Amino acid sequence: MNILMALSQLEVTGAEVYAVNLANELIKRGNNVYIVSDTLTKETEAEYFKIEFNKRKLSQRIKHIKELLRIIKEKDIHVVHAHSRASSWSSMIACKIAGIPLVTTTHGKQPVHLSRKLVKGFGDYSLAVCENVYEQMAEELHFKKEKIEVLRNPVNCEEYSFSEVEKEKGKTVVSIIGRLSGPKGDVTYNLLKELIKNDGYNIRVIGGKDIPERFKQFKEKVNFMGYINNVSEEISKSHVVIGAGRVAVEGILSGTPVIAVGESEYIGVVSENTISEGLKSNFGDIGNIDSKDIVDVSTVNKDIELCLAKSREELLRLRNIVRENFSFEKIVDRIEKIYSKQYVLKKKYEMPVIMYHRVIEDRDEEKGVHGTYITVEKFEEHMKYLKDKGYQTVTFEDLKNGNYRHRFDKGNKWIVLTFDDGYKDNYTHAFPILKKYGFKSVIYLLGTLKYNKWDVDNPENPEKKFPLMDDNEILEMQEYGIEFGGHSMTHSKMSRIDKNIAHEEIVESRDILEKKLGKKMNCFAYPYGDRDEGVKEFVKEEGYEFAVATDSGDISFQEDLYNIRRIGIFPTNGLRSFKRKTSGKYNFIKIKREQRASGGK
Repeated sequence: MNILMALSQLEVTGAEVYAVNLANELIKRGNNVYIVSDTLTKETEAEYFKIEFNKRKLSQRIKHIKELLRIIKEKDIHVVHAHSRASSWSSMIACKIAGIPLVTTTHGKQPVHLSRKLVKGFGDYSLAVCENVYEQMAEELHFKKEKIEVLRNPVNCEEYSFSEVEKEKGKTVVSIIGRLSGPKGDVTYNLLKELIKNDGYNIRVIGGKDIPERFKQFKEKVNFMGYINNVSEEISKSHVVIGAGRVAVEGILSGTPVIAVGESEYIGVVSENTISEGLKSNFGDIGNIDSKDIVDVSTVNKDIELCLAKSREELLRLRNIVRENFSFEKIVDRIEKIYSKQYVLKKKYEMPVIMYHRVIEDRDEEKGVHGTYITVEKFEEHMKYLKDKGYQTVTFEDLKNGNYRHRFDKGNKWIVLTFDDGYKDNYTHAFPILKKYGFKSVIYLLGTLKYNKWDVDNPENPEKKFPLMDDNEILEMQEYGIEFGGHSMTHSKMSRIDKNIAHEEIVESRDILEKKLGKKMNCFAYPYGDRDEGVKEFVKEEGYEFAVATDSGDISFQEDLYNIRRIGIFPTNGLRSFKRKTSGKYNFIKIKREQRASGGK
């Protein structure tokens, strides 16, 4: 996808660190990312455009919107992700004009005034960095709860090894990390007044470009280190770290005891008893109530002693809790899905994944009982329509390694054609037509079956016997570019049979088919679309990158790659119906119909 990050800042902020790290990871995954901001201090592979969002006169904001619209058009932007109030206001209008979604990350408590209530500026979907932000957005600003999600600022936890660094002997190294200006500066000032009472500390302050006048009284007892690039290294050298937000997270990951205090509240020693409170407030930065009271740091010296008494085992348990909540990989995975879902919802479009079974001559003896077929005449009519309208058939081989992210790119009008079960008529009737129009497809095969035994042996509704393709036919089609996937051994309903048998069916069919094909398969189709979470996990464990269902799955292809929704084609589907089903909008109608049928809205 093509993503535009929007920031408004005059100096380095936590939001910039968040946006740049996110941008770099998204680029690694194959996305194109651009950043607009007043300034940009962190290194990034994203292309940067200067927009001075902090200049907020009406004429200047109109200029911001025009520049955003230029970038959106020039770079074919699919989604804008704003990280501040000033940038989100301009982005909101630009996105509305351009017809693309706006996602915002709300990093802190918002001012509650009439204009904010009327024009919320949170976009189509907003990510709250902690529970206190979520509650304020929902309860005070009345933003719809279904459009808010708690998603913490991601941290690459693997970059932080549990510290085995030998600490400085003698004095206890206490590091305060944060700004010297604003409310955080007030907290740091009050902390220093308490800390200098103990001569046993080596006190360091990391952060703050210049030392404000009031801090100069501490210079003889405090090492003001300013901004440094190796903060994590200095955290590892510390006996105790004092800070909020990302500082607390990095401290815990490094195995350094942390005292959480931010501009809103003093959490104190982060322990297994207090970490939930810490997470809720982003470790003291974001209170759950508006308060003008000065943050009370009077117990800091006592808390340092509690920190020094912490066991290695407890510090490791705290690290695991933080890894679960701040995992970079998990959070970026979720953000990508949000981008995709919001784009799909805004455009009312998703790449169609079509499901065929048999392609037959229009003769009664070929039709069978179940109606899972289409005539040769109709199939050719379908393919001609796709060709005339500029559709490009892609397979899961084309979509693997994250290439599905490019399905919305300009010029890509992708469609996936799938066939279940591997009937011989897929070779005799469908294959010549696919070749005629230069199209590819995906066909799902059973392990060793030679005919549709699962239907023939059905005592309640037995089907006629229809042959499946042989090995030579399969290999010929593969040579052309047809992709083959797994479909189990016996075509059983996987969630309704013994779990061990289900797993064996997935493994055995994969091994047989991959040996036959001479290559790894990428995709699995659940027989009858039947699956549960356990079956999905088996498919994932056995190396498949995708799995398709039938009438289940999200509106967005990317939401769950192991439960991809398909659109079935049946004998009654004429060209008009086929046009609807391949338009990219059909599932919106289908899902609404399903919700009404189940009593939902």
